[in-house]
Amino acid sequence: MEKERLRILQVQLRVPEKSAEALDVAEEACRDAAAEGVDLVALPEMFCCRYESARFPVEAQEEGGPVWQRCAAMARRYGVYLSAGSMPERGADGRTYNTAYVFDRRGRQIAKHRKAHLFDIDVKGGACFRESDTLAAGDRATTFDTEFGRMGLCVCYDFRFPELGRRMALDGAGVILVPGAFNLTTGPLHWELTFRAQAVFNQCYAVGTAPARDMAASYHSWGHSLAVDPWGRLIAQLDEKEGRQIVELDLREIAAVREQIPLLRHRRPELYGL
Repeated sequence: MEKERLRILQVQLRVPEKSAEALDVAEEACRDAAAEGVDLVALPEMFCCRYESARFPVEAQEEGGPVWQRCAAMARRYGVYLSAGSMPERGADGRTYNTAYVFDRRGRQIAKHRKAHLFDIDVKGGACFRESDTLAAGDRATTFDTEFGRMGLCVCYDFRFPELGRRMALDGAGVILVPGAFNLTTGPLHWELTFRAQAVFNQCYAVGTAPARDMAASYHSWGHSLAVDPWGRLIAQLDEKEGRQIVELDLREIAAVREQIPLLRHRRPELYGL
């Protein structure tokens, strides 16, 4: 029988120069989470690698590499699910991906998502970034099963695409985990709006975990890790600084909202031509 409540610890860390330091922060969070009865620990996008295009291929590791092993070990040691943010992955094809992994309480990898939409933007008077200079794109939507029901997983810019959120919802996801790092141009306008919109349209919990803002780094994260419920209500949100928050999700709300306003049943895909 699926559990009715899910407690998540979101870790908004400042991404350090060395991955070992980030892993130490993650381990401390997993230890504290276990002591506080938390079920799942969520880390930010590129939690162990500074968000700079040139760094991604240099710091990339294969699936099963040292960072992956440390994440699996801490999930197993503390008996928590670990949504290990994202990290640069060196694929068997020799290309580099922005990859998110999830580990279960026994340290087994139960999900892997390669960021499918690459963040190539140039906002006049604002942010400019090109992930495609060094990263390759993933090619699938990702859902996975847990004792709390099916969940979805995507990375940052992926969540701007309504079709991907809907795909995960149609695949049965009631909670969507999103390691992300909106910036000071897009964050104030679109971070909360994106998560509330996807939560409302897909009647799911949307949980976004971001790095803390570091003005000494070249990329400035908006921060503001947050969780939104299936009604589109903001449950909790951090500010831009390093911090943690525990959010408790009442998973019964997913079915209740979908029953009261049956959006997914009322879809008319024959009209949309997508």
